[in-house]
Amino acid sequence: MEALAAALAAGLLLSLAAGPAGADTDSADAAALGNLYTSWNSPSQLAGWSAGGGDPCGAAWQGVTCSGAGVTEIKLPGIGLDGSLGYELSNLFSLKTLDLSSNNLHGSIPYQLPPNLTYLNLASNNFSGNLPYSITNMASIEYLNLSHNSLSNQMGDLFGNLNSLSELDVSFNKLTGDLPNSIGSLSNLSSLYMQNNQFTGSVNVLRGLSPALTTLNIANNNFSGWIPKEFSSIPDLTLGGNSFANGPAPPPPPFMPPPPQRPRNRPKQPQGQGDAPKGSESPTIQSDKKQGLGTGPLVGIIAGSIVAALCVLLLLICCMRVRKRKDDASSETKDFVGPLTVNIERASSREIPEQSLEDSSIAAVKLPHPEKMTPERVYGKNGSMRKMKVPITATPYTVASLQVATNSFCQDSLLGEGSLGRVYKADFPNGKVLAVKKIDSAALSLQEEDNFLEAVSSMSRLRHPNIVPLTGYCVEHGQRLLVYEYVGNGTLHDMLHFTDEMSRKLTWNSRVRIALGTARALEYLHEVCLPSVVHRNFKSSNILLDEEHNPHLSDCGLAALTPNTERQ
Repeated sequence: MEALAAALAAGLLLSLAAGPAGADTDSADAAALGNLYTSWNSPSQLAGWSAGGGDPCGAAWQGVTCSGAGVTEIKLPGIGLDGSLGYELSNLFSLKTLDLSSNNLHGSIPYQLPPNLTYLNLASNNFSGNLPYSITNMASIEYLNLSHNSLSNQMGDLFGNLNSLSELDVSFNKLTGDLPNSIGSLSNLSSLYMQNNQFTGSVNVLRGLSPALTTLNIANNNFSGWIPKEFSSIPDLTLGGNSFANGPAPPPPPFMPPPPQRPRNRPKQPQGQGDAPKGSESPTIQSDKKQGLGTGPLVGIIAGSIVAALCVLLLLICCMRVRKRKDDASSETKDFVGPLTVNIERASSREIPEQSLEDSSIAAVKLPHPEKMTPERVYGKNGSMRKMKVPITATPYTVASLQVATNSFCQDSLLGEGSLGRVYKADFPNGKVLAVKKIDSAALSLQEEDNFLEAVSSMSRLRHPNIVPLTGYCVEHGQRLLVYEYVGNGTLHDMLHFTDEMSRKLTWNSRVRIALGTARALEYLHEVCLPSVVHRNFKSSNILLDEEHNPHLSDCGLAALTPNTERQ
């Protein structure tokens, strides 16, 4: 009886450890796959799949491979899937392979992807937006294919931690801007495909990839500059359709040795015809040391003392001259107040010449008075832009081009109005549609006007799929205008409060997706951005929705332009 009782107890423990009867799949993995199925509009072609979770491993769902209770592979290429990628992919910790290529998936690629992937293929779909920031955390990824989609904007520095990546394909998208520096750190990369995008700038960042790189295709972009000589060692190289300079790259500048240092004044030691090495001094020298200092060392000490006294005297005279000139200059520059809030390079005619290190004279240089930053200071009298030390990645627009695109900011183009001004829809001649925020100058204090371009520089570097990106700006003729990507399905406030019909379109899954996407946008602003960005105007009317009801937080970074009275 005791043996029977022990056997029954062991069976009970085993059944409890195994979980619910017939459930072989980890609950988080099952929930994530159920969310995927719902996001794909419950396609009938997926055998075994269900929205209620179920048991993907035990029921052998189509395209799913498991190891133990964890889902390790999802392979569903070219079966006509339609929808988005849901919002629970980051819970698939065991997933190594994800292949959803050649389907009709659309929307943005989720901010958080499975963290332990080694193979990701989302090629030949209709994905849009930015490359997701979570790519930077996928340290085990070896194959990444996002080609033949509609991804846009700059790539961003996402590749610094991807030391295992051997093949990267982002071809046939709409990616723009210069190549990020981190792409040059992919030491194991053997194949790189970037053709048919809108990349600009030089390709020097790719020079260090040549030892391991066997295939490089960067054709049909807007690259310029010289072709690095390191590319000649790449067996499969395609460069056509760019604006590279003809001929080989110029050689690097010749090495310039550092200037020789002045010898210190040392007393000269008497030397014979051949100096003996240390530790093996001749008996004559040793006997001289025993007898005391000779005539030569005494002369050296006296000469060194005289030179040192002359140096001290010269230093005192120079200090007196500098102090006198400073006193004279202070009477002329009493109105100088602190450092500039924005660093702008002055015109070449006002540059201060550098003083030679070897020049014995000391010159007093008068600093120019700080100037208030106005559009004329930034663009110059003739409209040409002056170079700033803080880069702006957004595109500068003219007032005339924005007036044409918005039909002179007419009422028919009005999209909405906020605390800083009105937003207009802009239709450009090339077919591109953007949104233009016309800042009301009365809403800005003097300090915010001076810091406008600094705020534009910060906002232009915000890159997140749930944040409306700033693509351009204008500061001509005293105007302050910001140009954003157009999100055309209204705001969350309108969707919730205008009509019951619009509200019914927001299913439970859509509401969860909106909440998660908005939370991830705030997480990006608070945790990823350095320094952190505080929104200060977070509300439902600033959450824009696209056609798939994905949230896009607007007005990020505009708190820097809010008058000080509203910040207290």
